[in-house]
Amino acid sequence: MAIAATFAEYARPDPQPGQLIVTLYGLYGRDESNWLSVAALVRLMGELGVDSQAVRSSVSRLKRRDTLRSLAVAGSAGYSLSPAALEVLRDGDARIFRARRAVLADGWAVVVFSVPESERERRHELRTQLSRLGFGTAAPGVWVAPAQLARETARVLARTGLDRYVDMFRADHLGFAGLAVKVAQWWDLDELAAQSAAFTALYRPVADRLARRTASDAEAFRQYVPMLTTWRRLPYLDPGLPLELLPAGWSGEAATELFAELNEALREPARRHAMAVIHA
Repeated sequence: MAIAATFAEYARPDPQPGQLIVTLYGLYGRDESNWLSVAALVRLMGELGVDSQAVRSSVSRLKRRDTLRSLAVAGSAGYSLSPAALEVLRDGDARIFRARRAVLADGWAVVVFSVPESERERRHELRTQLSRLGFGTAAPGVWVAPAQLARETARVLARTGLDRYVDMFRADHLGFAGLAVKVAQWWDLDELAAQSAAFTALYRPVADRLARRTASDAEAFRQYVPMLTTWRRLPYLDPGLPLELLPAGWSGEAATELFAELNEALREPARRHAMAVIHA
């Protein structure tokens, strides 16, 4: 559960050092044989305005959660992602970079669970995992999400050992209240809209500046890593509910389009700068 928590923190305009470190490993460490030296990590974080003491404190916490593990390569101290953390990041890649919005014809994934009273902690963990995956609560012990999340959900529940409490179905809504009304009850749409609007308000000015002037590689790095760190929770908060069921002018669409624009503009120059720092 600790590893899942690392990747499930809410989007915020001031990402914490631990969140930024996870983003750096997701973007660059995995491509470097799943390893970054201590020196490279400190330099990259310094570029993001985080001092070395804060980096070391955050790394210690990530090691306690078994997100990072100490590993020396060719005599240089460094850290790698644990196998479980790598799995979580792989799942996150699809959700963050390749998610699509569901349509009504896709149907729904329905999770029904029953956890013995003697295992209340597992019940809480199961509810937490489903919530982080973007499920809404239809009734006690009955959770619903767009059907396109079924495969990812099955992997997460199996990885965390929660699958033994669960039955999962693919379903259509046949009645009786209007589905848009039910969706507004199963998800906190006001909160989802507010999170997306906050992202747009924070990063629309960045996109506007980029439209007027191309950023240097170093500037792109300093903009891209915090932006991605802020963004990465939003595709989990909003599981891609069909637009027909959402309020008109859904703010999640504008946020998704803005992320795609920024990702296109910043990803490669940010990577060039990161690689130059790592291999200096």
